[in-house]
Amino acid sequence: MATVTTSAQTRPVPPDIEIAEAAELTPIVELAREKLGIDPEHLVPYGHTKAKVSLGFVSSLADRPEGRLVLVTAISPTPAGEGKTTTSVGLADALASLGENAMVALREPSMGPVFGIKGGAAGGGYAQVVPMTDINLNFTGDFAAIAAANNLLSAVLDNHLHHGNALGIDPRTITWKRVVDLNDRALRDVVVGLGGVANGVPREDGFDIVVASEVMAILCLATSVADLRERLGRIVVGYTRDKQPVHARDLKVHGAMTVILRDALAPNLVQTLEHTPAMVHGGPFANIAHGCNSVMATRTALRLADYVVTEAGFGADLGAEKFVDIKCRTSGLRPSAVVVVATVRALKYHGGVAVADLGPESVEAVTAGMANLRRHLRNVRDVYGLPAVVALNRFPTDTDAEVAEVLRLVEAEGFRAYEATHYAEGAAGAQSLARGVLEVIEGGTADMQLVYPDDMPLAEKARAVATKVYGATDVVFEPKAAKRLAAVEAEGYGHLPICMAKTQSSFSTDPTLRGAPEGHTVSVREVRLAAGAGFVVLVTGEIMTMPGLPKVPASEHIDVDDDGRIVGLS
Repeated sequence: MATVTTSAQTRPVPPDIEIAEAAELTPIVELAREKLGIDPEHLVPYGHTKAKVSLGFVSSLADRPEGRLVLVTAISPTPAGEGKTTTSVGLADALASLGENAMVALREPSMGPVFGIKGGAAGGGYAQVVPMTDINLNFTGDFAAIAAANNLLSAVLDNHLHHGNALGIDPRTITWKRVVDLNDRALRDVVVGLGGVANGVPREDGFDIVVASEVMAILCLATSVADLRERLGRIVVGYTRDKQPVHARDLKVHGAMTVILRDALAPNLVQTLEHTPAMVHGGPFANIAHGCNSVMATRTALRLADYVVTEAGFGADLGAEKFVDIKCRTSGLRPSAVVVVATVRALKYHGGVAVADLGPESVEAVTAGMANLRRHLRNVRDVYGLPAVVALNRFPTDTDAEVAEVLRLVEAEGFRAYEATHYAEGAAGAQSLARGVLEVIEGGTADMQLVYPDDMPLAEKARAVATKVYGATDVVFEPKAAKRLAAVEAEGYGHLPICMAKTQSSFSTDPTLRGAPEGHTVSVREVRLAAGAGFVVLVTGEIMTMPGLPKVPASEHIDVDDDGRIVGLS
């Protein structure tokens, strides 16, 4: 007979928004002064509970030693996700509860998923960053600034075409799109400039969601205002009729874009429910971009705390690989430990159980699904060179037998797994995980290694990721992609890291292949240059940069009551 644990994780937990609304927050000015030593004059408050840390103060920290960085990643997720953000918050709170000087550094949520299918992304239960509604909805205006800067470039580009096209841009080669921070499939492909000569030059265009904008990736990798301006100037928007690249700097717009983004570059300071300081800043897609919060926020946190917990999007084959090969490569950041979040339901999913049937006990499916977690753990240790522990994010439906099997299987691989009940218990539910992380860090075995060197050809970089990380046998480039790849290298971008745009649901490019498939081939159908961000995107499968809404979007349940309180946000 299945036995379910009696831990607090199984008891009913109020909706996230109710927990967040009931929380007593420390005024952000007080929290900054008391826990981080930041005086009020170095903050730009947005109300009483959130603030930006001034760029001048961030620069003043340059000579401070940095603390230890803990990366939170995950097993290949089920459609609902396995709780990386919640685990990141719970772990930071647990470290603080053990007397450590800890912070958490996270991405900002996009309103597309908030109103679409996933809901908010500020953690959950009793492991949240707050103010939750503000963070999920507009926050400090960073995404609006990114959209404005992106769309200014679009406007200036079309204006240049309208006023004679002195640069000789071939409109058919323009790759730059407009953006909006909502899911709207009708905007994926549009035609602009209709309505006669006064309205510009007609051409095909389209919209991406803000988090897919190269401007977002640039903001998150920039290290200063000067670096931001230089990166924006490097953006390639299209090509001339004689096939020469046209940059944002050629349109003389990168300075104005920097002006729009100047305030957005400063990291945002908030707190967790247990008053642990949190930097929440930036939010690039984990597929089309590198899926990590900003370098500015991470580095600032490391100079203010002894331990900083951060996360990377999706599973360790996507987020962790890009964290290492893009963010760490360009910034010099180095994690001291990695936490791989797993759930019993994800293991059963990878063991062949349908999403609708994940509730009933199946130790056999857990055993079969371990193949997925096993490969992620081996990749973290053997490919990325980093020590890892497993956070078993426990759900009410998990049985003791299933949990025991996970702990046994992980130990057999030479790792330790810790049950985590932070969703229901906050810091207390992640203290064993925190102690395990501290033990691994003190072991001092971290020796991060890149998956490929800078001077390797782009196709070989893709092959290295596919074979070493995905378990594939080869990478093939469709004819159009191969031609574009050759052109990108001929233009002098062969030294850049690659950003593999792949489904998060599988090690392969087929989202239906669960577990740890081997012998598959990765097919690259499109190559996109992100010269300003500093990477080359290799698109596989059906990757959307403008998501659509589901039949019943989350927005149907979000409202405001007569007292002005937001309801239905989760």
